Amino acid sequence: MTLYLDERDVRAVLSTADLDSALRTGLRAVSSGDAVAPPRVSAVGPRGLVGAMPGYVPGLGMAAKLVTVFPGNHALGLASHQGVVVTFDPETGVMTGLLDAAAITTIRTAHTAAIAVDVLAREDATILAILGAGALGAEHLSALSRTRAWTDIRIASRTLSKAEVVALGDPRARVTTTFEDAVRGADVICCCTDAAEPVIDAAWVSAGAHVSSVGRRHELPLDVLRFAAQQPVFVEWRGAATFPPPAGAEELQHLANTADRDLVELGEVLLGRRAGRIAPEQVTVYKSTGHAVEDIAAASVALETAVAKGRGYRLPIAHPTDYTKE
Repeated sequence: MTLYLDERDVRAVLSTADLDSALRTGLRAVSSGDAVAPPRVSAVGPRGLVGAMPGYVPGLGMAAKLVTVFPGNHALGLASHQGVVVTFDPETGVMTGLLDAAAITTIRTAHTAAIAVDVLAREDATILAILGAGALGAEHLSALSRTRAWTDIRIASRTLSKAEVVALGDPRARVTTTFEDAVRGADVICCCTDAAEPVIDAAWVSAGAHVSSVGRRHELPLDVLRFAAQQPVFVEWRGAATFPPPAGAEELQHLANTADRDLVELGEVLLGRRAGRIAPEQVTVYKSTGHAVEDIAAASVALETAVAKGRGYRLPIAHPTDYTKE
């Protein structure tokens, strides 16, 4: 059986607790060497690109994501990111699932960032700033709702009306008119924009803050990353600094030739092999590039839950039991 899950199905079946556990399994597998996931590749056209991210994680499964990124789609009323995650039985290679990639990507990105907050932010963190009011900003608000006892959640966007909509997702949330107003005094700062230039300034960041960036371009200034001169930058995988985009991150390219101690994988922290936060005044920085294990984790949870709840559509795709080349 091949099960198809559209965006509504994916959002209906990805429970926070099960997804959090699966994502942690995937991140540990990256750092232990148990995951098999080559860097993403892409083919670039005149208006956008198509990227591929295959992988295998013991206990979670085998899958590949095909996704397009067309920034100009917003002007056409279309999503900039579209695609599918295809899952396979790791014992037989039979296709088991076809899932909406946009929903998978948004949810797993925000929940991995929430894991980073859980292991890196101060325990007494109460002020959260979310910069960006697109799908990722809204999903961050949901994913981070229980990581700390927030008393003040600040939402900022270059489009005020979008920030107002996202803020409706939590009664503790309020809109600030500038990014600077959101960031100053915040304990956790989550950058969720598609900005090609930095959206924050290091001078705005308080001692002891945790800074998270999930944007695919250049939303963090080098001055924030230079907090890593004394402390590491936290990543999903060390290749984020050694591979160029689309596999790695633009902001981390200047760290490519530095010692391993300057980059720490979240899985290493979860495994207890490397330290996370080591001092209350430390500014921790997490830079996400996305990783195939996150898609595999999310797809695994979504399919298992969908089968249990009877969600999705069964596709009439034949699975031959025998094939002989003539």
